Amino acid sequence: MTVLRLLAAAILAGLLSSAAMAEDMPVFKLQMKDGQLIPARLVVPAGKKFKIEVMNIGKTPAEFESTPLRKEKVLGPGAESFLIFQPLSPGEYKFFDEFHMKTGQGVIVAK
Repeated sequence: MTVLRLLAAAILAGLLSSAAMAEDMPVFKLQMKDGQLIPARLVVPAGKKFKIEVMNIGKTPAEFESTPLRKEKVLGPGAESFLIFQPLSPGEYKFFDEFHMKTGQGVIVAK
C-alpha cells in the first residue's frame, strides 16, 4: 500500500509541476486577416519557451509559416490554433502567411 501512495504522490507532483511550468510560459496572440498580420512584429523573451495563439479572422485560408523556425500551421476562415516555440537565441525570425505572400510578412524578435 505504501508503494502505491508514493507512486500517486510522485504522479501528482509531476502534474502540478507541469501545470506551474505551463502558467509561466508567455503567450502571444496573432491574428491573420486576408493577408494582414496583427501584429506583424512580435517581441518575445529570448531564452524562454513561449506560445503563440493564432486566429484567422479573415474570410480566406491563412498559413503561419516560418522557415528559420521550422513551424507552419494552416487555418481555415474563423479557425484558431497555437504553436509552442522552444527558447530562441536573441535575434529576428521571419514568418509569413503563405497564402498571402505579398502582404502577409512578419517578424518574431527575441530579446
